[in-house]
This record gives sequence, C-alpha cells and structure tokens, in this order.
Amino acid sequence: MSLKPPPLSNDCFALPAGVDWTPVDQALALLRDRLGVVTQSEIRPLSQSLGRVLAADALARRSNPPLPNTAVDGYGFAGPVGEGEVVLPLVEGRSAAGVPYEGRVPAGHAIRILTGAALPDGVDTVILEEDVNCDGAQIAFNGPLKQGANTRKAGEDALAGSAILAAGRVVTPADLALASATGLAELAVRAPLRVGVLSTGDELVEPGEPAAPGQIYDANRVMLLGLLGQMGFAPVDLGKAPDDRAGLRATLDEAAPKVDAILTSGGASAGDEDHVSALLKEAGALQEWRIALKPGRPLALGMWQGRPVFGLPGNPVAALVCTLIFARPALGLMAGAGWQEPQGFDVPAGFAKRKKPGRREYLRARMRDGRAEVFKSEGSGRVSGLSWAEGLVELGDGAMEINPGDPVRFYPYSSFLM
Repeated sequence: MSLKPPPLSNDCFALPAGVDWTPVDQALALLRDRLGVVTQSEIRPLSQSLGRVLAADALARRSNPPLPNTAVDGYGFAGPVGEGEVVLPLVEGRSAAGVPYEGRVPAGHAIRILTGAALPDGVDTVILEEDVNCDGAQIAFNGPLKQGANTRKAGEDALAGSAILAAGRVVTPADLALASATGLAELAVRAPLRVGVLSTGDELVEPGEPAAPGQIYDANRVMLLGLLGQMGFAPVDLGKAPDDRAGLRATLDEAAPKVDAILTSGGASAGDEDHVSALLKEAGALQEWRIALKPGRPLALGMWQGRPVFGLPGNPVAALVCTLIFARPALGLMAGAGWQEPQGFDVPAGFAKRKKPGRREYLRARMRDGRAEVFKSEGSGRVSGLSWAEGLVELGDGAMEINPGDPVRFYPYSSFLM
C-alpha cells in the first residue's frame, strides 16, 4: 500500500519580517527547511526501478557470496602451507560454479576447483593452477601459502538482512546488479515527481510557426522540459498561456491535479501583465524573493491548490540559472532524494573580471586546456551562451578581482543531475 506524505502549507515560502534582498545561501536554506517529500511510495520490479528514488532502505535477502568460494581456477585444500616443496594427492571430481563438490576433501588432499565454485568441506585455501604441476593423480607446488589465499568469504560483499542501498538514493544500473545478486526482485521506490512547465506571454509563438513583428519563439518551455527529464523528474507540458488572468487561472486549475509542482516562466514580477504573481497573490500564497543574484530577477514562489509554483524569469538565461540553483535542489527534496548540492570544482580561471559586491554571479562557462573560460558576453539575452557553455562559474557575494590563473568554482551542467 502506498504511503502519501502530508501536504505543504500555503505559507511555507513566507520570509521573516523585514527581509528585503535575500542572499543566495539564505534562500536555499529557506527552501531546504520548508519543503518536504510529496511523492508516494510504490513497489516496482527491478526492471522498472532504474532512475527511481528509493523510498526505503533495500535489505539483502541473501548474503553475497552465499557460500565461501574461490576467486581463481586452481586446486583447493586445507591451508596454510609452509615453505618448501609440497605434494598433495588429488581426490576424484571437481568443484565448479553451480556444480559444487558434495563430499569432503580429506586433510592432506587437494581437489580441482574453478573460479566462482563453492569451497567443499575441508577446503579453505586455493593455489593458482599456473603455480602447480599436475600429473592427474597429484599436484606439486612450492610454498609458502597463507590460509584463505585466493578465496572469498561468505557475505564479504553483503550480509543477509543488511542495508545494501539507502533510502533517497537514485537507483543506478550498478544498484540493480547489487539488488539482484542479493536476492531482491523488486524495490520500494517513489513515484516520479511530476513537474509541470508553463510559459506565459502574448508575445510567444511555438517553434516553427510564423512569427509576427514583436513576437518571439518560446525557448523556455522546450528547454525546461528537457532539463527536467535529464534531471530524472517527469516533465509535464502545460503549454503556454496568454496574458489573460482568467485563462491563466483556468490553466492552473486544470494542471494542479496532474502535477506535483509547477515551473512558470514570465509573468512573475509586478508589472501590469505579470498575471502569475497576481494570481498567486489573490490565492494568498505569493512570496516574491528578491534574491541577490545575477542573472535573475525576483523569484516568485507560491502555492496553487497545494502545488508549489516556482515563478521563473522570462529571460531564458535567468530561467535556466534559477532552475539549476533553486528549483533543482528543491524538486529533488520533494522527490524524496534529499537536498542535493551540486559538485563544484576549483579550477584556474581563463578570464579576467572585476566584480562588484552585493550579488552572487553565475557566468556561462566551459573548460578548455585545464582552465574555465567564460562566454564573451554577460548579456542575459544571449541564448547562444547557454548552448556554448558546459556549466557555470560561481562568483561569491563579495567584491573580487579575478585574473587568469586565479582559482574559481566551476559547476558542470552534469553536476545538477540527480
């Protein structure tokens, strides 16, 4: 039976009294503290668990390996063996993977044994066949050889009943191998987080359609839908809404039962046509976080019928940065994967820049010849810079002067994936 988490409250995004500009780290801390898991748990076979978030620890049903076995082809006997020449008679038969030897090997005797085979009774040590001369009746080799050489202990990889995978982990192909090796056929995983993407604005037209003067193609929706899919969420295309409050309200009402969270782009400021902010304010659940961030504008956060709404800027560069820095960890938390911070790397700068204090900045960047180079223009209207880049360089809140070779923090786009 699936377990449903509690709903989020309408005031979960409220800022403390007196807060004006919100530093990036404070905004991230507020999201981390106020959001929670919203996805339900379900049981799925291993074949349907790849990329899903574990809802509970996975416990091994059987130890791996289940019995002591050999790591090599060779001959098994009871060790240890001292220095000097050793000659041991062979017992008839052999032990192979899946076809174990059912008898007991007497002390002072040896048996032919193949990689992965269970150790017969009376065997705890194996010598490599390359180190042995054999005439079919006995073997000869030189010691010394430690007791337990070339063998694997039962359960040395995983013990029955032990936790092999932790709740909140995103299941990988290697995890499927471990689960199968320890006797599991299914896992308790969370349903994928359904994230709706909605574009707003009369000026938007679909890619490929005729564009009249003053109209632009909708770059954000296709970008955000693709990004969410890459991140491991279930993207839901909510289309585009015109600058009409009633129409936008109807779109949100229809979307709410189908999704767990909503990303909107455009209409999230305080202008006459910013209907996303207006509707969230009418619902009594709007907070505009004026985040000290470049590129970026106020991030509108609110609730619509119990679903968190992230109101992103309409500019594609700012929309992508806000999604990576704020929406990505928040959505991962809601999906049950916990709050995940992207992995950054300190690398030499391949550029020079003087930065003013007061805002954190993210520059479109890529690695070349061991250095981080940045896009030729910081203009947030240059969509080509997003495609040119392979990640972001983060510049801290304070003033700084960067010269080529100085260390900077680089976040590859791949570090934002679950």
